[in-house]
Amino acid sequence: MVNKVVIVGGGTAGWMTASYLKAAFADRIDITLVESDRVSTIGVGEATFSDIRHFFAFLGLKESDWMPACNATYKLAVRFENWREPGHHFYHPFEQMRSVNGFPLTDWWLKEKPSARFDTDCFVMPSIIDAGLSPRHTDGRLIDQPFDEEAEEMQGLTMSEHQGKTQFPYAYQFEAALLAKFLTRYSTDRGVRHIVDDVNHVELDERGWISGVRTAEHGELTGDLYIDCTGFRAMLLNKALDVPFISFQDTLPNDSAVALQVPMDMERRGILPCTTSTAQDAGWIWTIPLTGRVGTGYVYARDYLSPEEAERTLREFVGPAAADAEANHIRMRIGRSERSWERNCVAIGLSSGFVEPLESTGIFFIHHAIEQLVKNFPGDEWSDVHRDLYNRSVEHVMEGVREFLVLHYVAAKRNDTPYWKDTNTRVIPDALAERIENWKRVLPDSENVFPYYHGLPPYSYMCILLGMGGIDLHHSPGLDLSDTAAARREFAAIQEKASGLTKVLPKAYDYFTRLD
Repeated sequence: MVNKVVIVGGGTAGWMTASYLKAAFADRIDITLVESDRVSTIGVGEATFSDIRHFFAFLGLKESDWMPACNATYKLAVRFENWREPGHHFYHPFEQMRSVNGFPLTDWWLKEKPSARFDTDCFVMPSIIDAGLSPRHTDGRLIDQPFDEEAEEMQGLTMSEHQGKTQFPYAYQFEAALLAKFLTRYSTDRGVRHIVDDVNHVELDERGWISGVRTAEHGELTGDLYIDCTGFRAMLLNKALDVPFISFQDTLPNDSAVALQVPMDMERRGILPCTTSTAQDAGWIWTIPLTGRVGTGYVYARDYLSPEEAERTLREFVGPAAADAEANHIRMRIGRSERSWERNCVAIGLSSGFVEPLESTGIFFIHHAIEQLVKNFPGDEWSDVHRDLYNRSVEHVMEGVREFLVLHYVAAKRNDTPYWKDTNTRVIPDALAERIENWKRVLPDSENVFPYYHGLPPYSYMCILLGMGGIDLHHSPGLDLSDTAAARREFAAIQEKASGLTKVLPKAYDYFTRLD
């Protein structure tokens, strides 16, 4: 029986893996996690997809159990600033797409254009975000109606099920280092053995399988299954087992980031419940508000900008509050391992693969990988079926997200610097190029987006195409023969609902002070 697991590397990936496996298998599995206190973690993965709620639910944790300990806030959308042109912004929200007479409301928007803002016309969330409000009432009720946390079907602004995954109307933002500490306590309380030591060597047997990892002070650690959570180093998968790495650099040129953690008076500043991506001359800056500080960073391409220039631009963007903040410079390895499961080693997190953090996919990749590992956990026979299913699922998720991120740059109208002028000359995956030609006439739907589960429903593609403004779109011809009255009523209903909610929902900061 495969019941002894060694996880090499801590951080978000290592401790999410340890805690989930313990929740899934309890004492029927023996888990050791070894991490070095000399290897710094990336520590900037602070925003998530909405499906992360299922991770905490699986661990039996409520928001009040973990959010205060991690300085966590709600994320209702990604806000894109200056991607179309300076001064312009739009939202990609977590919200169910409405339809009228079989057509998505965004299709009707292309025809009717109630205003210049598709997001505030078609969704309620942008108005809630602009007002800096919580998606929950002070008593914990969700948005605009009673909510049963244990309900099989969630109503209201909850997104419908997409390829087997029920989406939720918000995600989370949190301090990654604090989440790792919280999950360390959760895991060790449930029996995970925690070793702080350096792994100096990976031992292989005559078959080329891992037989143990040699540490500086604790000798050799052995297990049946080894999980590589060593980050971009990929110490087990890429170095010891020599699994090739497939670069995405031809399609996603950003290869570097500089990050700051900036303490701020969040009561005075207010918490905008979203992650903001602000386009810059050679990339974009993220802004993530937490309960005690703001996390921010400049993601850029070194072909267009030096690290020194990137840090200077970021500090100027933040202002005086950034003066004493220490800069963390990161070289990103963009792409994926050819196989994330090789022999008796599974890579999870950055060692498996990474695309730039534009849509907060890093923690989503971790969560997805852990779920797939539990689903395909090996037996004594180490069936190739489980391994191959796992590898295909991880490959599909990363390739699908890759396509989605490339679309951001291809669709962006901005072209005022060499970096942005080059966006339309970059390599576009053939399948995406064909899809874009289709989307010019028929907006994305379940039949014409990336065909495998990758966490992004069709409406997400609609938001990027409509918001970025660089691709000419047309409404469906059938709308010219349809009665527009129902669509106009739906647009009006959205405005009415948004207006009503902004009058009764609490400020996000006030909600979190009560949660604590």
